[in-house]
Amino acid sequence: MRMIALEKEISGFSAEEFRPHLKAEAARVWQLYQAGTIREIYFRADVSEAVLILEVADVNEANAVLATLPLVKAGLITFDIIPLRPYTGFARLFEGE
Repeated sequence: MRMIALEKEISGFSAEEFRPHLKAEAARVWQLYQAGTIREIYFRADVSEAVLILEVADVNEANAVLATLPLVKAGLITFDIIPLRPYTGFARLFEGE
């Protein structure tokens, strides 16, 4: 199942507090990308936060995977998770045929 995970920085932390974790964060994201769990990753253009497309069984697995990220473990970020389902609207084009 595909999920969108929207990063949310926890307020009150400086860039300096993030810096020691960034290399480990990139390494873990790379591992999850290579495993096919993270299918796509982007930075938002309006704020410095990530948007991930995950391939997981359910929201619980998404939370478990994201909990392995060093920035999450350090309490610096969290994620909002949006479950997706396939778009079925095109079927309307063929109704009554």
